[in-house]
Amino acid sequence: MTQNDPVVVTGMGAVSPLGVGVETNWQRLLEGKSGVVRNDRFDVSAYACTIAGLVPPRDRDPHGFDPRDHIDAKDIKKMDRFIQYGLAAADEALNQARWTPQSEAERARTATVIGSGVGGSPLMVEAVETILTRGPRRLSPFTVPAFLANLAAGWVSIRYGFTGPIGAPVTACAAAGQAIGDGLRLIMTGEADVVVCGGAEGSIDPISVGGFSAARALCTSYNETPEKASRPFDRDRAGFVLAEGSAMLVIERLSHARARGALPLAVLAGYGTTADAYHLTAGHPEAQRCRFHAPRAFHGRFDA
Repeated sequence: MTQNDPVVVTGMGAVSPLGVGVETNWQRLLEGKSGVVRNDRFDVSAYACTIAGLVPPRDRDPHGFDPRDHIDAKDIKKMDRFIQYGLAAADEALNQARWTPQSEAERARTATVIGSGVGGSPLMVEAVETILTRGPRRLSPFTVPAFLANLAAGWVSIRYGFTGPIGAPVTACAAAGQAIGDGLRLIMTGEADVVVCGGAEGSIDPISVGGFSAARALCTSYNETPEKASRPFDRDRAGFVLAEGSAMLVIERLSHARARGALPLAVLAGYGTTADAYHLTAGHPEAQRCRFHAPRAFHGRFDA
């Protein structure tokens, strides 16, 4: 990445507990809204944590999520929630970027990198229940493709015909960040001209909530006032809240964006990733990490 031709963001998409769309999310953030609610996805009466960040359905929120807005009805049953959210966010990002490659060469130069910490764990839970109560022969032939973590990237690639590099980092909470970094590197090494990158998650299910509760990682102090939970920088912070959704970016070099008349929104000035090689869940007590050198910042102008 050169100083005069950095990698830039030309499209953004979001599906979150605050609603569908970047504009909706931004306005509700400015209004101080919270997407944390009582978890009614399943019976939580026996769980220490009874709240979650749930993407609101359309019948409860005019800016909520309806998979039929983004996915053919015949395909909805072939994918768990995280894939549905990923497709919706990617659709918004690509529409804003106005990237609709028509030639095989352009499609081959478009990469898809979408991370997920877990993938379709709710469907895994349902599959186990089906086996126990109805037998393995009652499983759908789409069971495995519906929960595999790489299938958010796979579905986006198939829908738009992107035949460039594809990836799905599964580095827990860092998965989406790594996906963006991996996309940046694909452009810097010349393997792609455009990358759809980001993350998708939909793991609000008994195993995920129960497992994180057993690890005493989830917030249990605000079960009666969920809108006050999940305050990482507050003096009274008390664990995190499991949530779902997706966020996507379209990235490309500034010169590529200018050549096709796309509007650059932000610069990706650099990226680095390291491991402290310390513990499964806890960070190093002295924040020990490797050092890396980020590329020089871009100091030019976006004007054509």
